[in-house]
This record gives sequence, structure tokens and C-alpha cells, in this order.
Amino acid sequence: MEKNYAKPGEYTTLELMAVCGARAIKNGEVVFVGTGLPMIAAMLAKRTHAPRARIVYEAGFIDSNAIDIALSIADSRLGYRASAAIGLIETLGLLLQGGRVDVGFVGAAQIDEYGNINTTYIGDFEHPTVRLPGSGGGNDIVSSAKRIVIIMTHERRKMVKKLDYLTSPGFLTGPGAREKAGLLGGGPSLVVTNLCQMDFDPETKRIRLATIHPGVTLQQIMENTGFDLIIPEHVPATEPPTYEELAILRAIDPYGIYIPRPAQTSSS
Repeated sequence: MEKNYAKPGEYTTLELMAVCGARAIKNGEVVFVGTGLPMIAAMLAKRTHAPRARIVYEAGFIDSNAIDIALSIADSRLGYRASAAIGLIETLGLLLQGGRVDVGFVGAAQIDEYGNINTTYIGDFEHPTVRLPGSGGGNDIVSSAKRIVIIMTHERRKMVKKLDYLTSPGFLTGPGAREKAGLLGGGPSLVVTNLCQMDFDPETKRIRLATIHPGVTLQQIMENTGFDLIIPEHVPATEPPTYEELAILRAIDPYGIYIPRPAQTSSS
């Protein structure tokens, strides 16, 4: 069946990012998410191509089938028709560190060319310019999930050659480094930004351009990347959202809590 894609201007960048995240989830997978775009992406996947995906939240809601948008990982709305409501220690320990999570979603304040992540501070250790939330469950997720999807904005100050602080390990220094460190998970597999999607070269483990979002140029991506991004000879355009995906996405977040709606103009 031919897909009915939305046209440029009919969707926002955040909607495109959420759709890209949803498409990274396979049917039947155990998906570890937080609130924000990862939660929206997981709910979209479950209502479209991955109805048997099982959504797990750090606070202990297992196989959540929430209908309403949650405001935190401990929001009781996430318990709707969940298979279990356990504790943080069991979720991180038995499920995540036990190797039972297929894909984990995280954000990043900084990322380097090997997918290592900083969410701790920006600047000098003694006198940081910005203090960030820190790891939370991020290190556990990135260390232990079978693969990782990172969703973040694409800016030169975020895509850096050297992190100010290593919070969560990507491929560390390159091939074999994760295995040498004894990490359980397979490492990052996809980075979704407001400009493009990136994956990782299987040989060098360095980040690689995968698709370019509609309306974005390669020059824009390069200008906003602070390291040497691998650029294949042919880079396809990111597949736009379908009208069906947009309708379901907007029904998930009807009030624009995580994905603000475009300003509506009224005619007099």
C-alpha cells in the first residue's frame, strides 16, 4: 500500500523527530523510555506498527498502556493496564541490568563522535557554566540496553569533539572498547536530531550521517557539527510523517505538552 506522506509545512520538526523515534521501535520489543519525545515516540509506535511493544518506565511501570500523557516517569497514569508496577531498583537491576531491554531512549547535552554522552555539566569541573541533571538512569540505560536511540537538538556546542564530562558510555574510544569495559549493551544505534538522523559505522564505531530531514542542507549539518562526521556518498532524505502518524501523534498529545502545535491563524 502506498503511504500518504504529509507535505512540508504540514508538520513540525518535533513531530518529525517523534515519528523517527517511533519508527526505530520494532514490534514485540521491550522499550525503556522517559517522558518527553521518547514517551510520545513509544506510544506512537505502539498505536501503529508495534502494538506488542512493551513500554517500561524507570519508576517501575512495566508494559504500560497509558492513554493519557504523563508529566513524569512516576505519574500514576502510566500504570493504566500495566503488567506490573514495581520499584526503581527492580526496574534498573532485574530488567535493564539483566539484559532484558531491547532499546533504550535517552537525550544528551553533549555527544561526541563515538556516541559518548554528557548530561552532567558544561564547562570546567570546578566552576561549570551549566549544571545539568546528571545521569539519573541514563548510564544504566546506555550501558545495558541492547541498543540505544538518542534524541537531541543538533548544535555545534552539543556535537563536540571532546565531552566536558562523560556521563554515559557510547563506544568509548572505538571498536572493542565497550567489550573491554565489560558493558552489557550493544551501544548507540541511532541519533535523531532536528536536522537529520545519524547511525554508527560498524567498523570504526564513529557517528555517520544516515538521512537528512526535508528542507535541511548538508551544509547546515556540517556547520552544526563539531567533529568530522562520516558522510556516505549517497544520503537519502528522511521519510516524512504520514498523515496517519500525524493524526495519532496529535491525539496522543492533544494539548501540545511535549510537542507544541503550530500557531493557529484566524481570518476575520
